[in-house]
Amino acid sequence: MKTTISDLVIAFLDLLEAEGRSLRDATLRLGWGLAFVLLAMLIILIAVGFFLWGIYLYTAAWLNPAAAALLMSLLALIMALLVGRMAMAWNR
Repeated sequence: MKTTISDLVIAFLDLLEAEGRSLRDATLRLGWGLAFVLLAMLIILIAVGFFLWGIYLYTAAWLNPAAAALLMSLLALIMALLVGRMAMAWNR
């Protein structure tokens, strides 16, 4: 069996076409996955905001509204520090 240069070029181009399709599919899956992760993060941020607002309204009934706001800012700071610590531990 005789292999010519044209056969090698055709085989190489077929390989490039298949790899291009595979890369396109993987990029599309990555894009959709990233979009869903961003959507989930947005929903989580909204949920945390409502959670803090609800606790603020509850504590404002018991305390001065300024003290309740300070308490909520402290709670938000603690939550941010915990998430930051988790991110640092996860990336090690």
